[in-house]
Amino acid sequence: MSPFLAAVLQLLALTAALALAYRPLGDYMARVYSSDRHLRVEKWIYKAIGANPDAEMRWPAYLRGVLVFSAVSVLFLYTLQRLQGSLPGSLGFASIDPDQAFNTAASFVSNTNWQSYYGEQAMGHVVQTGGLAVQNFVSAAVGIAVAVALVRGFARSRTGELGNFWADLVRGVVRVLLPLSVVGAIVLVACGAIQNFSGIHEVGQFMGGSQQWNGGAVASQEVVKELGTNGGGYFNANSAHPFENPNAFTNLFEIFLILLIPFSLTRTFGRMAGSVRQGYAILGTMAAVWVGFVLLMWATEFAGHGPAFETAGGAMEGKETRFGIGASSIFAVSTTLTSTGAVDSFHSSFTGLGGGITMLGMMLGEIAPGGVGSGLYGMLIMAIIAVFVAGLMVGRTPEYLGKKISTREIGFAACHILVTPALVLGFTAAAMALDTPADSMTNSGAHGFSEILYAYTSGANNNGSAFAGLNADTPWFNTTIGLAMLLGRFVPMVFVLALAGSLAEQTTVPETTGTLRTDKPLYAGLLVGTIVIITGLTYFPALALGPLAEGLAS
Repeated sequence: MSPFLAAVLQLLALTAALALAYRPLGDYMARVYSSDRHLRVEKWIYKAIGANPDAEMRWPAYLRGVLVFSAVSVLFLYTLQRLQGSLPGSLGFASIDPDQAFNTAASFVSNTNWQSYYGEQAMGHVVQTGGLAVQNFVSAAVGIAVAVALVRGFARSRTGELGNFWADLVRGVVRVLLPLSVVGAIVLVACGAIQNFSGIHEVGQFMGGSQQWNGGAVASQEVVKELGTNGGGYFNANSAHPFENPNAFTNLFEIFLILLIPFSLTRTFGRMAGSVRQGYAILGTMAAVWVGFVLLMWATEFAGHGPAFETAGGAMEGKETRFGIGASSIFAVSTTLTSTGAVDSFHSSFTGLGGGITMLGMMLGEIAPGGVGSGLYGMLIMAIIAVFVAGLMVGRTPEYLGKKISTREIGFAACHILVTPALVLGFTAAAMALDTPADSMTNSGAHGFSEILYAYTSGANNNGSAFAGLNADTPWFNTTIGLAMLLGRFVPMVFVLALAGSLAEQTTVPETTGTLRTDKPLYAGLLVGTIVIITGLTYFPALALGPLAEGLAS
């Protein structure tokens, strides 16, 4: 069987698995976030934190809950890292330096999971399981909660109430992420991923020296790392490490986990908004972009020129022979079109245009299907922009799901889409203008510029994957990327929740013959075009200096 045919079969199998899970999981999440019933364990949690889960919140109160919880999480995780050297189960590792502790705390709380350290050489069991793994759950639940609040904004009328943040947070962890993670961890352990609390072992000699590996609760962290679109690896090699990703089946299973909740949330959106067809329209848009990016990546990675490429059957440098080009490309596209950041290959070793595709996936806003929760609300923001553009073309007041999109709503949407590009381009320009950050680049020229552009694109879009080749463990990069992650996560949430509150206050207007049908393929095509045009106008100059220049020169 040719490598390309094997890749096509894997893509078909993955699509079939996602299709089978789409309806039951999407309907289940709609019931979870629409229910008035509280589980016993949830009541215990509410009592412990002093929250009233039945108290409805307007958008400022909902936002305060998001920001307060996240700020406390950053402080807790920062403190845990700074005290690591004094904690049991630290495996002898020292406490983390202040700038790196800040970067890591910001990273995991913002659902980015950018790592400027070697996981197996820096973090002990307590920090890994009691700090990082916990944030993998709660940061993902925060993203889902904000998305659900926006959906309620569309579904409700004549009220500014968006639900209760604490109830949405707890339900996301207890009813959605935990059950799926238990099942997924069992699958990974059965297929060879490790799960223990052992210490450091010497496993043999390597080039005249000893080689050491430490154990850990890897499978349980690996599954929520993918399921919650987090991405932080227990080991530095991330999902290319056989302890995290043992074989071709687990590789495909991990891609399935990455895409499972983001795609299924479109069904949840349709059910909660009262129109399943609207959910299908968003799903179709996401799926079209995802499949298109996979095909583009295959075209660049399989069609390399020269004897080395022809002998290897494509661009195999930096890719695991266990997975090959096809599966590595699907993983790379899926992880950069979501906010996951996990990698099973070396993105810096992709062809020039292939590396550009991974960056472009993040620059779209990671909305196809995007991160857990963040992908859905990001795509709904783009849907509002597309409706506004259509309204300008036909001279009608734009409407979406029965809500009029006025100056106020389009202002919130515009602010949302401007935050991340401002962070990416601003920090990249500053890093290139200064001498010290440029010293961290392994490569010069277009590829070196791509290393820095990728780093800030990954941080501000809350992705977390690394182009590699850049030494990001410096005070400059730890601090600036940490700021980019926090601002790129929480500032857009301000505008999302403000938009949700504004929509919820409106009265739903009836559909007329002049209403744009947003559940039709024509609108989905307009939405795809809007996404591509906005991204192209924003990032094309920067891409032209990096991956496009490198690709055209090769």
